[in-house]
Amino acid sequence: MGMPVANDYTVADLSDMPEDGKRYELIRGELVVSPVPSVRHWLVVRGLDLALTPYLDSLGLANTLVTVAADISWDDRSLVQPDLLVVRPEEISVSWTTIRRLRLAVEVISPSSRRRDRHDKRTLYQENRVETYWVVDPDAETVECWHPEDEAPDVVREYLRWRVYPGAPEVVIDLARIFTGLPR
Repeated sequence: MGMPVANDYTVADLSDMPEDGKRYELIRGELVVSPVPSVRHWLVVRGLDLALTPYLDSLGLANTLVTVAADISWDDRSLVQPDLLVVRPEEISVSWTTIRRLRLAVEVISPSSRRRDRHDKRTLYQENRVETYWVVDPDAETVECWHPEDEAPDVVREYLRWRVYPGAPEVVIDLARIFTGLPR
């Protein structure tokens, strides 16, 4: 369960956090500590990775897909680690600090992260012009698709469609392949 701890932290304070396998994020100065993701969570991320990799590879962009805990920060009071993200190739370097314009950010929600992922992170991603934000709900077997100007999400139940950039071919992800067989 992710627990908000306090609201006075900066990105610099995160270097003092223990190396205990937990996820430490900041949302507008509020420290959020989350446990290691569940197997179910990992299987959903892995399914999306397997669906997006061949698509991005066909466009010469396979290295823009990130499925590790990347520290993404736009200011000294916010740092997030999306479950999966797609970055612009020109921003890739030896440091996560150069990545600021996300093409896609994905969060797989759990009962303890619903509000944070659907509201707090969503507004942060919208404010920072993340092109597409997916909130994946394995229990409801849906994906909420958000863009910077959206006031409400497009809720997808069957086929998730996305383009890495305007004019690129579209990838179509069958959500049944992502959600079928998940442990309960």
